[in-house]
Amino acid sequence: MIYISIHRNGESVAVWWLLARFLTHVDEQPPWGIGLNSYHLYPHRPLDALSDCPAGCTANVRLSSPLSLGFATSRTLLQRIALNSMIHSFNANVCISLFLVGVIWSEIQAADPLAAARARLVDNDIIGAGIRNSRVIAAMQRTPRHRFVPSTQRNKAYLDMSLPIGGRQTISPPYIVAFMTEQLDPQPHEKVLEIGTGSGYQAAVLSGLVADVYSIEIVKELGRKAARTLRRLGYENVHTRIGDGYEGWPEQAPFDKIICTCSPERVPMPLVEQLAEGGLMIVPVGERFQQTLWRFTKVDGELRRENLQATFFVPMTGRAEEERQVKPDLTHPSLVNGSFEDTSSDSDMPRGWYYIRQGRVVDVSNAPAGSKALELSSTTAGLSAHVMQAIGVDGRRVREIEITYSMRGNRVRYGRSSTERPGILIEFYDAKRAPVGFERKGNWSGTFGWTNGQLRIRVPAQSRLAVIGVGLFGATGRAWFDEIAVRSTSMRKAE
Repeated sequence: MIYISIHRNGESVAVWWLLARFLTHVDEQPPWGIGLNSYHLYPHRPLDALSDCPAGCTANVRLSSPLSLGFATSRTLLQRIALNSMIHSFNANVCISLFLVGVIWSEIQAADPLAAARARLVDNDIIGAGIRNSRVIAAMQRTPRHRFVPSTQRNKAYLDMSLPIGGRQTISPPYIVAFMTEQLDPQPHEKVLEIGTGSGYQAAVLSGLVADVYSIEIVKELGRKAARTLRRLGYENVHTRIGDGYEGWPEQAPFDKIICTCSPERVPMPLVEQLAEGGLMIVPVGERFQQTLWRFTKVDGELRRENLQATFFVPMTGRAEEERQVKPDLTHPSLVNGSFEDTSSDSDMPRGWYYIRQGRVVDVSNAPAGSKALELSSTTAGLSAHVMQAIGVDGRRVREIEITYSMRGNRVRYGRSSTERPGILIEFYDAKRAPVGFERKGNWSGTFGWTNGQLRIRVPAQSRLAVIGVGLFGATGRAWFDEIAVRSTSMRKAE
């Protein structure tokens, strides 16, 4: 456990228990906002804000065993506390006492051997990707994602990627969970409805941020397993049921907030009716492979919408799927907005592409198609710059696809290893959302003008879905992409 106590003339004026803010709804703040480097444990200002403390104040940091609360603080965080305390200049006398660090670290590892991996994920892929809400960051840090994925997937639990959980469903990438949670702006007194329990991970993240979570899952085996997991881990304010999320949970309405972790073609009317006046709803809406994440606010009984970003979720099944008007054609795979001419309103983000990292659409005078292109840039080796798009492709019919593209580069260099290099990748998934094939192409470096490329990729027979990624993927420099297209070039005979 770590706590900070603030003293003035020997009298304790504030005591902050770091773990209390991780594990409870405590929101009281001492006279000065404190944050710990990039971990943003507190929502105000960085550690040097102690300069506002009146003369004679002393800040003490002390550690004790974390085992009783089951929370593991990473060794990197402990080092940063000590480092920041030494290098920052205060108008106060700051005393940092770190006791038994070696003993504590060994206890932490025994209590939660994946704590370090979770801390890296939060630091690199949550905070590093722009999440700023300190309560959300703390929730992501404390929630053990590895307990919500199948044992066969636990070695990937702290990679920022979706994973199959059975029932043709997936657990969302941690960044998406954090982003949706931040956009929902959960408050300690609120009651939240979640549509699509899945493994229970999103409900667990929300559990410590709100008063109650009501979560519905249509797949019986998933819903029952999630309920057992949540109960075993002590999430007592999460209430689950098996049912069609389209209908909501009218007995518990109204809800202050509603979050959907599956995508309908349009927002179900029962959910609109069950949202409290002034409430927020986060829903990915759209076609099977082309969706937009919207934030809706209920005003005078009507929904006002705000476009957050392009995204990709599993479809909402049940009645929502029965009412779906646009059905995908899996025998003719194609990309949307491959020339990057179409952007989201009032932004430089390309429509149709999601999971965008260090990328934007820019005007290019000599673009191969139109007047715009996708620009990806990174100055830090290992920090990925990329975009992704999902397409439907039925491997029972499509034997081979072709990807064509135009690209130019400026000072493109490999990252820390040969795997951190620019390229185009494609991963195939079967009907249960399990990966069945992966291809990566590209060996670009240096500075070069527009170059046209063509890739032929064989489609696994089990494939029903593919995700295409374009980017630097850990390399540094700047690259521009344009005129990216996909088409089937060889078909299998219908069975």
